[in-house]
Amino acid sequence: MMTYDILIVGSGGAGLYAALESRMEEELQVGVLTKVYPTRSHTGAAQGGVNAALANLDETDTWQDHWFDTVKGSDYLADQDAVEIMTREAPMVVREMEHWGCPFSRTDEGKIAQRPFGGASKPRACYSADKVGHVMLHTLYEQGIRHGVNFFNEWLALSLLHDGKRCQGVTALNIQTGRVHTIRAKAVILATGGHGRIYWTRTSNALGNTGDGTAMAYRAGLPIKDMEFIQFHPTGLRRTGILVSEGARGEGGYLLNGLGERFMSRYAPEKMELGPRDLVSRSCETEVREGRGGPDGEVFLDLTHLGADRIKERLPQIRELCIEFEGVDPINEPIPIKPTAHYSMGGIHTDLNGQTPIEGIYAAGEAGCVSVHGANRLGGNSLLDILVFGKRTGRHALEFARNNDLVPLGMDQEKADEAMIAAMMAGTSGDSVADIRRAMGELMAEKVGVYRNAKDLESAVDTLAELQERLGRVRVQDKNRAFNTELVSALEMKNMLDLAEVVTVGALARQESRGAHTREDHPERNDQAWLAHTLATRGGDGKPKLEFNPVTITQFEPQARTY
Repeated sequence: MMTYDILIVGSGGAGLYAALESRMEEELQVGVLTKVYPTRSHTGAAQGGVNAALANLDETDTWQDHWFDTVKGSDYLADQDAVEIMTREAPMVVREMEHWGCPFSRTDEGKIAQRPFGGASKPRACYSADKVGHVMLHTLYEQGIRHGVNFFNEWLALSLLHDGKRCQGVTALNIQTGRVHTIRAKAVILATGGHGRIYWTRTSNALGNTGDGTAMAYRAGLPIKDMEFIQFHPTGLRRTGILVSEGARGEGGYLLNGLGERFMSRYAPEKMELGPRDLVSRSCETEVREGRGGPDGEVFLDLTHLGADRIKERLPQIRELCIEFEGVDPINEPIPIKPTAHYSMGGIHTDLNGQTPIEGIYAAGEAGCVSVHGANRLGGNSLLDILVFGKRTGRHALEFARNNDLVPLGMDQEKADEAMIAAMMAGTSGDSVADIRRAMGELMAEKVGVYRNAKDLESAVDTLAELQERLGRVRVQDKNRAFNTELVSALEMKNMLDLAEVVTVGALARQESRGAHTREDHPERNDQAWLAHTLATRGGDGKPKLEFNPVTITQFEPQARTY
């Protein structure tokens, strides 16, 4: 049985930063388990920027401004003590990335370049053209190799193990061999990213964003928080949902409806295209619903006035994606776009150090919910979240592992996981994974999307239960164990259906509109009844049980959000 002091599940920005912080003690064994090669993690898809009040472009910017912007953007559901930590520490972690060699774009004076982003009062998004996540991910991975972090590439975590009080480790599938292993660990950090792929046909997320760590924690009895809040990014490519960075609007892009009108003047007359994402996505959807969209239910992002040189310098990847996937060159014509499921504000419930209610089990990044994003995340804060709380979580896990011993661990869960896989492999007459996945994605996009109502949500809950039953009879046609991608897809499908149910049940329970959660039958924000976090735990019947926790308010009393 393999044994580690600290095992990190997930190799994106949060996992890698946690690994680096954990390796400060050379005698501790630190491993990173990841189902993809680390540089293919979804952090690499982030395009626009990472927020920090460096005041390089606007000398009046402060971390306190950033703090308020984030709380306001969250529709006052973010815990303000957590947001204070994130925004106060932002300049330090960004400069640490710079010192490690991260190639940020530069001003004429040689400072880190910053651009405006949605919902921000000052231009504070530090960028590297339109691929800042890519350069950050490679920088962190290089540092991990330099400092001797052990990587388990192409391993899929299956179950989280604990004795009710303390962490024991995980079980995981070695995708290369098809064997299930138990890995003991004093501490486990879950950093597996979000679960946007539950909207399979309408998302900007990578294929691997199936919520594995969050689903593992949920099945292990840990609470997961604020799962109903799914951010739809306003500018996904029309056909694929591939992201068009907010940086395109930060550089001065216009949003146009099918009539050629710059429609954001109706919804955010001051901020216009740089309103927060929840507001801009609803505005795009409203234009289409009211008959002012394009022929395929789209609106348009116009960059033509920026000129060829600026687009090629600042937005080269965006241009390439538009040409490849839409046949449109943004130098010459507007980009057809639709809102696309992009980010999961909810995740595994943690404290300010990433600690869950079980000692030694942590979560960080999009998989965790320390609640710095509340009901709506500001652009540029996700990369910041993974840096600040990846670092804090790694540091706390280091202290825990240094001062605690391993907990005894049996092989029962490994045997149970082997039996589950054997049952999947034995099926000959059930549904295919692809059929179930397609049905789930279409259901979530249609009934648990930008706009929601009780009738659709109740119907979605019932349909998801039917899909769970169908998954129990799933047919895995590939009977080989080595590199069985169909088996991996079936295991990911189990995770996605578990989380889709929690998202939908939470959305049905929350009878108000707040941030990214918009109920047509409850169109107003209701602070008296719903200024609270939703906590979901798995009941004995396998269904989510909900309770509610108060929001931490330290500085900014809730007020109406206007932009």
